[in-house]
Amino acid sequence: MTSLSRRRLLAGASAAAVSLSVPISARAAAPLAGRQAPAFYRYKVGDYECTSVSDGARTYAIFDNFVRNVSKDQAIAAAEAAYFPKGMVTVPFNPQLINTGSKLVLIDAGIGPGIGPTVGHLATNLAAAGVDPKAIDVVVLSHLHIDHANGIRAADGSLAFPNAEIKVPTLDWAFWMSEENAAKAESDTILKGFFAAARRAFAGIESKVTHYSWGQEVAPGITALDTPGHTPGHTSFAVASGNARLLIQSDITNIPQFFLRNPDWHCYYDIDPQRAQATRHKFYDMAAAEKAMVIGYHFPFPAAGYVEKDGNGYRLVPVVWQTTL
Repeated sequence: MTSLSRRRLLAGASAAAVSLSVPISARAAAPLAGRQAPAFYRYKVGDYECTSVSDGARTYAIFDNFVRNVSKDQAIAAAEAAYFPKGMVTVPFNPQLINTGSKLVLIDAGIGPGIGPTVGHLATNLAAAGVDPKAIDVVVLSHLHIDHANGIRAADGSLAFPNAEIKVPTLDWAFWMSEENAAKAESDTILKGFFAAARRAFAGIESKVTHYSWGQEVAPGITALDTPGHTPGHTSFAVASGNARLLIQSDITNIPQFFLRNPDWHCYYDIDPQRAQATRHKFYDMAAAEKAMVIGYHFPFPAAGYVEKDGNGYRLVPVVWQTTL
């Protein structure tokens, strides 16, 4: 049996001190990476393999009327409680890729290139996930806001998914392509920009676009759900395979820290705030009752979690990251 004496301990400590005082020139500091790793996350729904693919995130200042029916100070306080940068919010963008075995389906196409360095990363992250844009069979858009639809175009203006059928909600197409509605939006700079972006994205390819209705199966096992309010034709999706079911909520909640926790708050971007409020309650009550996994386009990456009732609102319980499928 070996015992350590005080003399031996002191001798060892002295030797260690001497060795640490000698510079080790071979160990240089590692260079800073300066960027994130590719952001995609795979999960299963029955036999379907799904991938949450980040298009990036934007951080911007909370403007007046960002929440229409509470004070700006309340909105700022909610942002601080969520640990956003002071006076600001961060909004992620997370399209979903669903491989049904027979079809490769992309739900929402991201904000696209040219908007800024922190967004427009869908193509890069699809490539990192081993997905060729030419292999995508169907692109289904939940609504025609720029951050969901603009990504159907590549930086050179060509179609980003050249072999894909593009599907849009009938009611949203009618709203955003209406000259009368566009004229009414002239006094609202942000809304005017949404109309211009939607028309620009689809210019020249109108005949290639397929319109779908609520209740319709837009791809195998993927059904369009009526969740209006954010836009007139705003659509969510139920993905079903075997006994498994997933709910893709699209933009029922713009920022979960605001509008999921406070479903009666009215977001500036909601075309019909009262209808959007009713939709939030209806959808989240269903999700909570089913204990279904919910994907939120603007949820923190990987954009998946469960919704639970919490007083007059709801709380998001993020999924536990799985290393295997």
